[in-house]
Amino acid sequence: METLIARLLKAFEDGKLSRRQLIQSLALAAAAGPAAASAQSTPPAAPRAAAGAGKAPWKTVRLDHISYAVADYKKSVAFYTDLMGWEVKNDAGNQATLNINNIGEIIIRNNRRPAESNANGQAAPGRGDRPPLTGVINHISWGIEPWNTEAVEAELKRRGLTPRPDMVGDDFKSFHVLDPDGWDLQISNQTK
Repeated sequence: METLIARLLKAFEDGKLSRRQLIQSLALAAAAGPAAASAQSTPPAAPRAAAGAGKAPWKTVRLDHISYAVADYKKSVAFYTDLMGWEVKNDAGNQATLNINNIGEIIIRNNRRPAESNANGQAAPGRGDRPPLTGVINHISWGIEPWNTEAVEAELKRRGLTPRPDMVGDDFKSFHVLDPDGWDLQISNQTK
């Protein structure tokens, strides 16, 4: 995972990715996070496609969704709808899809591992015989507006959270808090 992050950061520094594309790329990788946190530390199997197979004939144009597997999806849904202003699009009784203010969706599932099978017990599409996941995204950052550093910190504290400041230079302001499952959620003034 460190190699992926390093490559994304290098592409951003070289001007090949916008800040938004960088954040979206990191967010897409976050879907592996819950499984990675509990994965055994065994070396991954050989990749199915050879590296250097050439550029794909498509480009990524938007973030579709992020999927989290959590201990209590209703608690996590309440946390994100209350704190981040996201709206429940649908609730299936064991998972909910939340609209992230029309920039994408988050699916919050009621278990700690990604679903390995569908309701009929068949393997979920695309899972196959993949190697164990070993990488972990350590946080996801969401830009909010309006931003007022003191007001954001006060609101986080009012909610019983322990905000950890993460300020870089004069322009980047943010706080990290933990969600109900211990995920590091970063809330920042970056909205572009």
